[in-house]
Amino acid sequence: MANHDLVREGDRPVYSFVVLDGLVGSTKHTGEGKRQITSFFVAGDIPDLHGLHLAVMDCNFTTLTPARIGFMRHDTLRSICDQHPRIATSFWRSTLIDAAIYREWVTNVGRREAYTRMAHILCELIFRLRSVGRIQDHVADLPITQAALGDALGLSTVHVNRMLQELRRSGLIATSGSKVHAMDWAGLTHAGDFDATYLHQRNLADQW
Repeated sequence: MANHDLVREGDRPVYSFVVLDGLVGSTKHTGEGKRQITSFFVAGDIPDLHGLHLAVMDCNFTTLTPARIGFMRHDTLRSICDQHPRIATSFWRSTLIDAAIYREWVTNVGRREAYTRMAHILCELIFRLRSVGRIQDHVADLPITQAALGDALGLSTVHVNRMLQELRRSGLIATSGSKVHAMDWAGLTHAGDFDATYLHQRNLADQW
């Protein structure tokens, strides 16, 4: 189900988890209770690998849509890494990509206008979902609330709605229920100042 905390700030977990389906967000809350979503995780991602080496979690991981999750014991993961260095290298690469995504998100929220922020986050979600075979023809099923998008972009729900309307009026996207269709991918990436390099998806960008 959506809005379920898988890991909470301050937890000392003995498991990490992999997203099998759905969308998960890393989140932080201010002292006043306002939520900031700091990253999205899609199928195939292991959001909390850093929990292998950090005793206390410093953020929450929350389902943003209905999701299926698989849990893996830390002691088992450490044993696998010790026995299979290539797997350990893959995990290390994954955490480096997570850091690259964080940097891009800081830039998005801190320096881009609301219209560009919205286009950028849609580009990222569509690109990442396509990379794991979850969409075709630039149509993504994104049952994510406008409130959650606002928490990711630092915008009010009203402002999110306005930006989505502008993207539709511009002919860049079409929406039907939870489905988002990138009608003009080149135009959407231009509007979002989106360069997929930070996602490090090994030649996938060349296929678009």
